[in-house]
Amino acid sequence: MSDVENETAEDDAVSGDALATDDSDRALPSATAVAVLEYLARALVASPDEVRVEVDDRDGLTLNVYVADGDMGRVIGKRGRVANAVRSVGRAAAARDGQSGVAIEFVD
Repeated sequence: MSDVENETAEDDAVSGDALATDDSDRALPSATAVAVLEYLARALVASPDEVRVEVDDRDGLTLNVYVADGDMGRVIGKRGRVANAVRSVGRAAAARDGQSGVAIEFVD
C-alpha cells in the first residue's frame, strides 16, 4: 500500500466514514439501540435466549426489554444502578440513529 493510500485509509477511519452505514436497510426506527440493548441484556442475565426488545412507537418511542422471570434483579441491579446505566447506553445508541427522547422499560 502506498503512502497516499495509507493516509486516505487513516483519514476515513478518523472521520468515521468507515463506520457509516446505509440507513435504508434498517427496518426499525432505532435499530442500533435495539441491538445494543439486546447485547447488554443478554450479557447480564442467566437466560440470554429469553431476552427480547420490542419497539413501541404509539406515544413516543419506547423500547421494552423483556427478560425471564428470575433475571429481572440482575438487569435492575442494586438501587437500579445497572438499569440506569443500560438506559444511558441505550439512549446514546438511539441518538446515533437520530432518535431523541427514547424511553427504555424493563419488563419480565
